[in-house]
Amino acid sequence: MAKGQHVVPNAGGWGVKKAGASRASSVHTTQAEAIAAATQIARNQKTELYIHGRDGRIRERNSYGNDPHPPKG
Repeated sequence: MAKGQHVVPNAGGWGVKKAGASRASSVHTTQAEAIAAATQIARNQKTELYIHGRDGRIRERNSYGNDPHPPKG
């Protein structure tokens, strides 16, 4: 897993996991709730946020710190 916070499918809902952690730091009923919680953590820690789909693959990524300036592309 890449560094940062990951929103991943979890038994019966969605989990927020820190990169490299074996257990979710929080579990939520909906993906939207998990994204909100993970976004807050990523902003506080100035890290990346990775949102995984039901298949486990990363479908979206947001950065909340250490962005290159000016941005590439």
